[in-house]
Amino acid sequence: MRLLLFTLIITAVALQTQLWLSDDGYRKTHQLRVAVGEQRTQNQDLANRNAALDAEVINLKKGRAAAEERARSDLGMIGHNETFFQVVPAQSVRRQ
Repeated sequence: MRLLLFTLIITAVALQTQLWLSDDGYRKTHQLRVAVGEQRTQNQDLANRNAALDAEVINLKKGRAAAEERARSDLGMIGHNETFFQVVPAQSVRRQ
């Protein structure tokens, strides 16, 4: 009876040691849970960015105003009957 009890205790200690200290034990499980949480956050950020880009593409395909705004800001174009003024900063004059 004592031998059986001793064997059960040794087995329980060995199993607990494996659970807490092995490479596939509790530490690894915790690390994987943290990594999954970080990946989910990153995936959500990318999904939000993709949704914004999808909305911009749809707006560019269907709306003329968005295309005009992109042409003005990215390409420096002006519209019909508009006047373009370029303001050049004055250079400081050195007096000697």
